[in-house]
Amino acid sequence: MVAAFGLSPISSHLLVYILIMSTHHYTIRTATRQEIDLLVGWAAAEGWNPGVFDADCFYTADSEGFFLGCLDDEPIASLSAVKYGNDFAFIGFYIVKPDYRSRGFGLQIWNTVLTLVKDRNAALDGVVAQQENYKKFGFRTAHRNIRYAGVGGGEFLHDEGLVELGKIPFEQVVAYDAAFFPGDRSRFIQQWVKQPHSAAFGVLADGQLIGYGMVRPSQTGYRIGPFFADSEAVAETLFLAFKSQVPTDTPFYLDVPEPNAAALRLVERYGMTPVFETARMYTKEIPELPLGRWFGVTTLEIG
Repeated sequence: MVAAFGLSPISSHLLVYILIMSTHHYTIRTATRQEIDLLVGWAAAEGWNPGVFDADCFYTADSEGFFLGCLDDEPIASLSAVKYGNDFAFIGFYIVKPDYRSRGFGLQIWNTVLTLVKDRNAALDGVVAQQENYKKFGFRTAHRNIRYAGVGGGEFLHDEGLVELGKIPFEQVVAYDAAFFPGDRSRFIQQWVKQPHSAAFGVLADGQLIGYGMVRPSQTGYRIGPFFADSEAVAETLFLAFKSQVPTDTPFYLDVPEPNAAALRLVERYGMTPVFETARMYTKEIPELPLGRWFGVTTLEIG
C-alpha cells in the first residue's frame, strides 16, 4: 500500500507510526513488584548486567517509582524515577523493546515520568549514545563512571579493622553512606547489603567506620557496589576482601567514578580492564560529593 501511494521512505515511516498509534492503545502505568523482574530482564538483555537479587531492593527504595509503557496490554517500554527524601530522584531503566523503537513510545514515557519529578534534582547514569539527548532535557554532566572487569579469587586477608558489615550498627553505616548520596536512601541500603549470596564488609578504626562496600552476584559474574573508603589503603583492603568472595576466574565488575585517581590506580594494579562507561548527570545543581573517597557506584539503575 505504501508503494501504491508513492511515498518517500521518511513519509512511509511516519504513516506506519500514525497507523500504530491510531489502532492501538498506549498507556503508561506504575509497574508491580513482579514487573520489576521484567525490567531487570530487559536491562540484562541490554548488557547492563544488573544483580540477580536487585529487584526486591529496587522495589523497597520506591514502590511507586517504576513505570511501564504498554501497547494494548503488552509492556514495551520502561522508565524509573525513584524518589529519595523530598528533593532528589534518580532516573533509570529507560528501555524500549527493540521492535518498538523509533516510534515515539520511549519519548512519551520519558516526558510523562519526568513530569512527576520536575521539582526535584534528578540524576541518571547515561550511556554514551544517549548523553546528548539527555542534555536537551536539562541534564548536565558531573563525571564519567567507567566499568572495569576483572576475575575473582585470591586469599581472604584478615585485616585487624576488617569486619562483616552486619556486625556494625546499621545507624553507623547509614551515617557514613549519607556523605556519598544527595538523598535519604537508608531504607534501600538496609535491604541492599543483605542480598542473598552477597558479602558486605566494613573497615573500622578506633570504632569509627572508614570504609564499606559489598559484592553481589549479577547476571554475568559479580558486581561490587557500593564501595567507599577514606583512603587508598582502606580501599585496597576492602577490594581484596570482595575479590576473595568471587570464585576463582569468575568475572566481576566495578563502576569507578573517573575523578577518583586512587580508584583508577587500584583497578589498574589488579589488572582490571575498562569495558563500559556512563556519565552521572543532574538536572539542577551538581552536588558536592567526596569523589576521592568514592571507589564504586552502588547501582547504575537507581543510584
